[in-house]
Amino acid sequence: MQKIRHSLPDQGRSWDELKATMQDMGGADVDWRGGKAAVYIFHSGDDVMQVAHDAYGMFIAENGLGPAAFPSLKQMETEIVDMALSLQHAPQGAAGSMTSGGSESILLAIKACRDFVARHKPVAGVPEIVVPYSVHPAFDKGAHLMGLKIIRIPCAGDFKADVAAMAAAVTDNTIMLVGSAPCFPYGLIDPIAALSDLAVQEGLWLHVDACVGGYLNPFMQAVSRQTIEAYNFDLPGVSSMSLDLHKYGYAAKGASTVLYRDKAMRDAQVFHFEDWPCGHMYTPTFAGTRPGGAIAAAWAVMNFLGRAGYEARAKMIHQARQQLIEGCEALGLTVFGAPKLSIVGFGSQHEDILAVGEGLYAQGWFSSRLVKPDGIQYMASPEHAKTMPRYLEALETNLLAVRSGLRSRRNADISYS
Repeated sequence: MQKIRHSLPDQGRSWDELKATMQDMGGADVDWRGGKAAVYIFHSGDDVMQVAHDAYGMFIAENGLGPAAFPSLKQMETEIVDMALSLQHAPQGAAGSMTSGGSESILLAIKACRDFVARHKPVAGVPEIVVPYSVHPAFDKGAHLMGLKIIRIPCAGDFKADVAAMAAAVTDNTIMLVGSAPCFPYGLIDPIAALSDLAVQEGLWLHVDACVGGYLNPFMQAVSRQTIEAYNFDLPGVSSMSLDLHKYGYAAKGASTVLYRDKAMRDAQVFHFEDWPCGHMYTPTFAGTRPGGAIAAAWAVMNFLGRAGYEARAKMIHQARQQLIEGCEALGLTVFGAPKLSIVGFGSQHEDILAVGEGLYAQGWFSSRLVKPDGIQYMASPEHAKTMPRYLEALETNLLAVRSGLRSRRNADISYS
C-alpha cells in the first residue's frame, strides 16, 4: 500500500483546533509528568518548567548567530559559560561555548583537539582517539565525520574504563583520550584521575564527557555522604569537558556546554571564513543560527535555582537512586557497579531481565535497556523521588511474571529507548 504524502493545507486552521489535534497526537507519548520516563526527560518541578517556558518565549525570535544585534544573548551565554567553568574549577584563561546538545559539544571538542594538535604536534598517520567501551557513540560519530579513528577498549570488571589497557593502546597517532563522568550505560565515573596522569605522561588531550553529570556531580557531592570521584579541571590532564544544560541543568532543549582548559584550545573549535560577498563568517559552533530561546531559558533556570535549588534537587535524586538500589537488591537483582549519581543499571542472574523490561514498557514505564550485560538502565530525575515506590511495585510484578513463566520476551530487538 502506497504511503499518502501530506501536503500543505489550502487554508489555515484555528489554534484551538490545532492545539486539540496536537494534544491527541501526544496521547500515546510516555507519561513523563507521571514519572514514567526514566530517559529523555529531566523533570524537576512545574515551577522550573514554567521559568524555562516563559524565558524561552521571551527570546523565541532572537538569534544567537548575531551577538552584535542581540548583545543580551551574548551576555547570557557568557554568564552561563562562566558559571559552568566555575562549577568545574576551571583555571584562569579557560573558555567555552554553549551548544545545541551533548553530541555537538563532543563533536566540537573532537574538532578542536584535531585542529589544535595539527597546529602544535601533528601526527604522521590517521589521528586516533582511545576510549572505553562504555563511552557515548557521539565520539564514533565525530570520528566518522572528521576522518579520525576510534579505538574502543573493553571496560574493567567494575564497568569502568580500564586505564592500563587504554595506555597500552596509545600509539604515535593517538591525539585524544576520553573518560566519562559518568558513562551513560551504567552511571559510573571512570578513573579520570588515572586518565589525567596518563594524558600528562603522554602529552595527550583528555576529554571528560560529563554530559550527564556536569550539572549534577558538584551538587551530589554536597548532599550525599559519598565521595564523588575527581573528574574536572582540578586534574591537570583534563583539556576539555562536555556538560548538558538540558539534562541536570534543567534547561529547555537543546542546550549544552563545551569547556576548555585554555582559550587557545577553544579557538581551535571556531570556524572562520572570509572569502564571500558578505565579508567574513565567524561561527563558534557547528550551527549557524542558534535559538535565542534556548540560551535565555538556560540562563533563567540557572539563576532561578541557584546553588541551593540544584542541591535540593540533587538530594531528591539521591533519595530516588537509593530507593531503586535497595529495591533491586531486595528483589534479588544485580546492580552494575556502585552508582553514586542518577543512573542505575541492573540485571538478573536468573531471570530474563529484558523480558521484565518489555513488561514495564507495555505498562508505560519508559527507560533504556542494556545488552552487555543484559539489563535495564534507569536515569533518575528529581520527580522520581515521588514515583519510585510505584516503579518498584511494577518492577516486582513483572519480575514475578517472568519468574513464574507468565511472561517471556516477545521481541528480541525491542529497544526501550
